[in-house]
Amino acid sequence: MRGGLRGFGVFLTCLALAVAALAAVGTVRAAIQAGLARDGAALLGGDAEVQLTYRFATGDERAVLDRIATAVSETAEFRSMATVEGGERALTQVKAVDDAYPLVGRVMLSPPIPLEQALAPGGGIPGAVMKQALATRLGLSVGDRFRLGEQDFTLTAMLDSFPDDTGEGLALGPVTIVRTADLAQSGLLGPGTLFSSQYRLLLPPGTDLDSAQAQVTAALEGAAPRWRDSREGAPGLSTFVDRLGSFLILIGLSGLAVGGVGVAAAVRAYLDEKLPVIATLKTLGASRGTVFLVYLLQIGVLTLAGVAIGLVLGGGLPLALAPLIQSRLPMPAAFGLYPGPLAEAALYGILAALVFALWPLALAAETRAAVLFRSAVAGGRRWPRAPYLAMIGAAALALVAAACLFSGNWRLTLWTLGGIAGALGLLALSAQLAAPLARALMPLARTRPALRLALGAVRTRRAEASAVVLSLGLGLAVLAAVGQIDGTLRGSIAREMPEVAPSFFFVDLQPDQIDGFKAMMADNPAVSRVEAAPMMRGVVTQINGRPAQDVAGDHWVVRGDRGVTYSDNPPARTTITAGEWWPADYDGPPLISFAAEEAAEIGLSLGDTLTVNIMGRDITGTIASFRQVDFRNAGIGFVMSMNPAALRGAPHTWIATVYAEPEAEDAILRAVTDRWPNVTGIPVGEAIERVSDLLGGIAVAVRWGAAATLVTGFAVLIGTALAGARSRRYEAAILKALGASRAVILASFALRAAILGALAGLAAIAAGAVAGWAVARFVLEVDHAVIWSSAVLLVVAGVLAALAAELAFALRALRVKPATLLRSE
Repeated sequence: MRGGLRGFGVFLTCLALAVAALAAVGTVRAAIQAGLARDGAALLGGDAEVQLTYRFATGDERAVLDRIATAVSETAEFRSMATVEGGERALTQVKAVDDAYPLVGRVMLSPPIPLEQALAPGGGIPGAVMKQALATRLGLSVGDRFRLGEQDFTLTAMLDSFPDDTGEGLALGPVTIVRTADLAQSGLLGPGTLFSSQYRLLLPPGTDLDSAQAQVTAALEGAAPRWRDSREGAPGLSTFVDRLGSFLILIGLSGLAVGGVGVAAAVRAYLDEKLPVIATLKTLGASRGTVFLVYLLQIGVLTLAGVAIGLVLGGGLPLALAPLIQSRLPMPAAFGLYPGPLAEAALYGILAALVFALWPLALAAETRAAVLFRSAVAGGRRWPRAPYLAMIGAAALALVAAACLFSGNWRLTLWTLGGIAGALGLLALSAQLAAPLARALMPLARTRPALRLALGAVRTRRAEASAVVLSLGLGLAVLAAVGQIDGTLRGSIAREMPEVAPSFFFVDLQPDQIDGFKAMMADNPAVSRVEAAPMMRGVVTQINGRPAQDVAGDHWVVRGDRGVTYSDNPPARTTITAGEWWPADYDGPPLISFAAEEAAEIGLSLGDTLTVNIMGRDITGTIASFRQVDFRNAGIGFVMSMNPAALRGAPHTWIATVYAEPEAEDAILRAVTDRWPNVTGIPVGEAIERVSDLLGGIAVAVRWGAAATLVTGFAVLIGTALAGARSRRYEAAILKALGASRAVILASFALRAAILGALAGLAAIAAGAVAGWAVARFVLEVDHAVIWSSAVLLVVAGVLAALAAELAFALRALRVKPATLLRSE
């Protein structure tokens, strides 16, 4: 240690970068989680919330809520069309509120007036506030009028923010806030229409939230209420943050693997320089254990130094950039130093350094003194002894266990780590193939001295080829996988949209409107197809008499309310996979046709019973058939369909999809909403665009994580080039003495780097394509196609990165005078 840290720059850099990336991702995730916990009541709009589907609470149910809370606020949310007379119309997410709203926090408006004043009627017309984006689209200014359903409103202010707006980013339209009482004549909250009601509660101090939840659930048992409280005020956001954070941590582990390659290369290069020292120690009687522990202690101290540097960077950068990060986050964050993520990153760094440093340490300790003095390194052992292999295996298992524990998704972690191991194996194989490939290409370079010199170097310097291909290739492989997954998903959407997606979803069509709607569409030559079905929403509460979640776990079908329809006959293009459809005049006990794929995932069989709560009424039916339902084509798809008699008398509306020529879409939307103001038209293209934008945002975050991996790989490249600087100078001197020009020498160095960079890029394409196929096939369940444009860019990036690292040190080698260098050698 007293001799200095010369030769350990790459070691410290790789370890510090990898730990910093992991610490930064963990710190940001912890800050968001702390912000969500701190502002849980404000994000929720109260201490707790009870949500009902498509109805308001009855008098008895409201009395229960009033009894346990000190204050209750009732709101309703639904989608509708905001229209301007003779002008534009646009989809909006309507939030209907009462006088008590908001219980917690403030609604921020422009101009800054109280919400009570903004919603007050003026000139007999009720007031409303909306997001600026919606007002701009409709061409509205403060003081202008617009319509929701059959009710006119005056825009009194622009809506900047409101307490419980955490889900706005996923809504299909910007938010408009009005009074619930002002919607009485709008026709938008009739029986069977698609809306949800929320009851936000202020609870007495010290209230036990679990006890309050049990009390409300028992009192509203038949209403299938959903409970949320301030402990998790934005469960959708927190789940999203957890999953994205876990994914970024796994990408960070890829960076750690790249850093590990750099660690191994740095340790091996350092120990090669220490061969005379090790030989002397062994000659003087030092055992292999003593030699191993001497350098293990040194590597351990340096590991702690690298980890400390990484923790300072990873913990400090988010604090320094907190204002910038917070301004780009759609949720609150409480930035600070969080010991948990820092300890996690430190553990990863220590274990990774141990895994990758033990192998060269063990080989150095096992090499005989006589072999060391002769500098015949090839004469030493190629594999460590069993005790060292056991130590390496134990450290690797500890790293895998830590990753599984901290990521929160052990299946994804194991698959990711398996993918990293597979990519490293593929890259190592590619590096080994570099020598025979260079030998085979030698005949092509007989008249090209620079190319011949480059191929000769690739053929003989296998250690250098392995370091370059492994370090650069793994970073490129992560980028390749991200690019392939993103491109596959976007390509799938682009391929399916023109062929199968409808132009509109029309919802809230009343039963007495559906015939007129079908007639209007039939008379329009631009409409190619119309599909319509009755629709209501239900919650699966029991399966075969047992609680649904006890049987189906966390399956999406039982997590919330789902669409339910009825039909005398199977709809057109329906494929029955098992069982039979009921007769057209069937009037017996309720029967259900269930989506086949989801039934298989849950484990349902023909004859099983399901209890579905529809608008407070429990209906128990028997599964009579399974059918294919494709939810990816943006058409009408219901998990459950029942015989009509089972739902007789239940208030409901109709849903319809319209397939039309793009140029006729505006006219169709205008005609429908003018005739039936209560009907909401949802442009499918806009909905898919919002999902695509969300996926794009995730992809950007993931690409930044992958870029950190690539930066670490480039640091390894620089280290490899630095370690080979001495040999480059010697090589250049020999070539100059033999008559080679500077141009030929420089070209040979550049070609050598380009060959290894291209090899790393090609291997990365293969690894990324396999990863992309696996995710597309088993996670996204879409067809996979290699994105060749991304692949070509990766090869170019690999070549340029290798060239940059090589030429950074090649120019110095060219300036050396041959006589001076050769005399010193």
